[in-house]
Amino acid sequence: MDGALKENDISHVVAADKAHVWHHLTQHKPFETVDPRIIVEGKGLRVWDQNGKEYIDAVSGGVWTVNVGYGRESIADVVRDQLVKLNYFAGSAGSIPGAMFSEKLISKMPGMTRVYVTNSGSEANEKAFKMIRQIAHKRYGGKKTKILYRDRDYHGSTLAAMSAGGQDERNMQYGPFAPDFVRVPHCMEYRKHELGMDHLSGAEFGRAAADQIEAIILREGPDTVGALCLEPITAGGGVIEAPEGYWDRVQEICKTYDILLHIDEVVCGLGRTGTWFGYQHYGIQPDFVTMAKGVASGYAAIACCVTTEKVFEMFKDNPDDVLDHFRDISTFGGCTAGPAAALENMRIIEDEGLLENTTKMGERMLDNLNALMEKHEVIGDVRGKGLFLGVELVTDRTTKDPVSEKEIGAVVGDCGAQGVIIGASNRSIPGRNNVLCFSPALIVTADDVDRITVAVDKALTKVFG
Repeated sequence: MDGALKENDISHVVAADKAHVWHHLTQHKPFETVDPRIIVEGKGLRVWDQNGKEYIDAVSGGVWTVNVGYGRESIADVVRDQLVKLNYFAGSAGSIPGAMFSEKLISKMPGMTRVYVTNSGSEANEKAFKMIRQIAHKRYGGKKTKILYRDRDYHGSTLAAMSAGGQDERNMQYGPFAPDFVRVPHCMEYRKHELGMDHLSGAEFGRAAADQIEAIILREGPDTVGALCLEPITAGGGVIEAPEGYWDRVQEICKTYDILLHIDEVVCGLGRTGTWFGYQHYGIQPDFVTMAKGVASGYAAIACCVTTEKVFEMFKDNPDDVLDHFRDISTFGGCTAGPAAALENMRIIEDEGLLENTTKMGERMLDNLNALMEKHEVIGDVRGKGLFLGVELVTDRTTKDPVSEKEIGAVVGDCGAQGVIIGASNRSIPGRNNVLCFSPALIVTADDVDRITVAVDKALTKVFG
């Protein structure tokens, strides 16, 4: 058969990939002389490439997604059964898996009540932005249209999502961007000197970092600001957890100035930090929560924009007004495979105690990485929560000058040669792409954790001595 894949012969697949596939986040010039990596199989925490090489995947599919690991037959089975029964109907009507998943999801999110299903994290954030803008027109005479976002945070790859993107290198060459998106400073205590706050620490620094948000609200005018959009823990911008005091002050500021709080859980959601959602560590009550990656662990495409009933009620005031409701649709938000897979994904997390495992194994990995910090001067900071951790590499611990992105790439490459796939911040913050990223599946074992950190130890020794 012309073009057919012969058993145990993947050469045609490699050739087809090189000839026709446009890989994400990838410079393709090297593929003129070397082959791209093709992942052909996954089981548990491990994947195999086209050459049969086995890897421990310490980044859950490369981008924080495969939370319950590879090869889950029960998810594949429920998806298959659902597709045969009903694969799709537009989201203007309901479906059995859509209703059951929404009920289950809301049971894990006190204070939230409504689930708007879509097909990607970028799109979920766009839905929140559109709701915020429509509320500005419906409630505030079109004034409260500004959406604040934080330096180093990332909210997606569409032009509107990039307008709320705090990673300048990702945004380069893609402007101009949408108006009325306003940046606020980061809250990274390790780099508090960049904020002129060397004299502060802990909760005092946390409150001061949040006070910067208030200062920008006052500068812009509280009557012009509709929402504040934040990651609970900054992901690709450096794995940054806000210090104590920050979130309490953020909630207070939003209440004071009648500003909606939008928490982007695309990375942290569905167990990554040891709770169902990252924001639940901090005692805050959002108005919007968006999620994607781990919702179905990559077994089907699904993302959600979840709101409170107060937000939902704003879109049903007057049935005689043709502009009153949320006039939006996501075509593939009507696919039933997504919620079916997501529901089974949540069952697995509960039945296998994966939130507890995430906390326990996250503590072990954090301890291991801190031990490496004592051994390797190049490690300037270790941070994160649960199985969402980062290691910042610097040339000097006093100046905190970052190592080069080339050196970071060398560490990642050496780990890969050892059979361990780790991540790194890249092409995000100019001159600050110096953080190694770790996010293994929530099923990771103590032995897996140790093997990952041993590989990092060896790589750091090889690259930096």
